[in-house]
Amino acid sequence: MRHHVQVLVAAGLVQLVEERVVRNYTEKYYGATANAFEAHVIITPESGGSRTLVALGSHDLGLDLLGEEIEDVHVDLVSVPVGSLDGLVALRQGLCDVAGCHLFDDAAGEYNTPFLKHLFPDIPVLAVTLAHREQGLITAPGDPQGIGRIADLTRPGIRFANRNAGSGTRVWFDAELRRRNVATEEISGYDSSYGTHTLAASAVASGRADAAIGLRAAAEQLGLSFQPLFMERYDLVVRREDLDDDAVAALLSQLSTRALRRALGTLAGYDTAHTGEEIG
Repeated sequence: MRHHVQVLVAAGLVQLVEERVVRNYTEKYYGATANAFEAHVIITPESGGSRTLVALGSHDLGLDLLGEEIEDVHVDLVSVPVGSLDGLVALRQGLCDVAGCHLFDDAAGEYNTPFLKHLFPDIPVLAVTLAHREQGLITAPGDPQGIGRIADLTRPGIRFANRNAGSGTRVWFDAELRRRNVATEEISGYDSSYGTHTLAASAVASGRADAAIGLRAAAEQLGLSFQPLFMERYDLVVRREDLDDDAVAALLSQLSTRALRRALGTLAGYDTAHTGEEIG
């Protein structure tokens, strides 16, 4: 439990508010930070009887394709990228229908499931895999500065475009820096915050940054160079109490169709071998 609390602290979602010494043990109490949550007002037009589902969480290019597929069954999917952790918090608070996440627990060596156990101890949820995705270092075409490793981000003059706090990519990156004993102060641009893979890649394409960590698909869309770092599992999470909702059921059913697999297969670095599998 302590490990996951520290992940939430690092992401800025909770903060230490009180310490109490009981016998020889120090009890620590945490509370939500005032700036941990984003309020989104989503105005959805009436669309001839279609039901609208709101998805909050990590940015994913495949969600747009999923949204196109379920239009055929009269379901509109509105996706707002806020980061994996904020998406799960929003799902817990009943602020969305679906949360998209790709949070790696380095202690357990597993994606998403450990976080769901700790964030939803009293609320049954279901995670279904959308796809496995390839992430890596995104650099200018031809990688003229030779940025092929995480260690290269600490070189003088290298400007880094970081993802937003609470995103799965940022959580992975922070864990990797800790593993390598690299101080965040050594990376120029660590304090930057780009809300999507596309925005981070665009910062490299425009010359505002020399490198970013993001999806191969985002890099190839902009003609940028890409050095693979890891494959990850991206899941969609819903409350089990909502499984009888026709729109939610239609969304999950679409994950098992050949049409969606073909669509996701057009995205570079996407593996659909486990698309539609229920986790846990």
